[in-house]
Amino acid sequence: PECKGAIAGIWVPCTGIIDFRRATETMIEVALSKQSQSVAKLGEEVTSQIQDSGESVLYTKKGVYRAKHIIYCGGLQADRLALKDKVKLDMRIVGFRGDYYDLAEHAVHKVKNLIYPVPNPKFPFLGVHFTRMVNGGVECGPNAVFTFKREGYSKTSFSFKDTSEALGFGGTWKFFQKHWKFGIDEYKRAFSKKLFLNTLRRLIPSLEMNDLVDGRAGVRAMALADSGNMIDDFKIEYKGNSIHVLNAPSPAATAALSIGDEIVKMADDYFNLA
Repeated sequence: PECKGAIAGIWVPCTGIIDFRRATETMIEVALSKQSQSVAKLGEEVTSQIQDSGESVLYTKKGVYRAKHIIYCGGLQADRLALKDKVKLDMRIVGFRGDYYDLAEHAVHKVKNLIYPVPNPKFPFLGVHFTRMVNGGVECGPNAVFTFKREGYSKTSFSFKDTSEALGFGGTWKFFQKHWKFGIDEYKRAFSKKLFLNTLRRLIPSLEMNDLVDGRAGVRAMALADSGNMIDDFKIEYKGNSIHVLNAPSPAATAALSIGDEIVKMADDYFNLA
């Protein structure tokens, strides 16, 4: 059909979205049901790790755990966990926050599917897009701005430790030097609803200011190499009796089950479990 204001588009009717939080909860339920001794522990920060009699001993703020084999998938904390395991790294995790708007109820009809821009290979992020959620609402965004706290989901979030580590890493400054114009534009949009709207209008020209209401924010664990280049492929390191998944790039959530299958194969081979 004719689409005024756009040059062209591709309709992919098979695409969609799920409630990934519920999917994750279901994965935990299934895992626990398969082995009566399994347990999920949440909210425990690993403070240190040592080797003892061929096993890893993990110390957290709530307890001590021993394990023959460990697979780390730490997301925003992946590099810190690897360093505690004395892994030599040529990269660091740097957080970038993405802000979203939601379409107001009266404007939801303007988006019936997922709408994405054509990626620009010159820039490290995809750009704003429209996502029709499982509850029928529509998210618009995100932008991408350096966050001063790894779990910094608000514009004023700040952690001295996180900021000093990120800005003390040479790769961060090299990344900024390569993409400073892009970064300034992103920050402008973070604090200007009008500029954010103008970007969204590249995909849907009929959008108005009152079509947008404040939405959520997310934080991306971006793996940066020492060179300042974004690592856009998997980054997995082996150390002793541990496997560290340092980077699982988008669409990691979409491909979570397939990625899990591959990591199981790696574990079988590396730990000689098969």
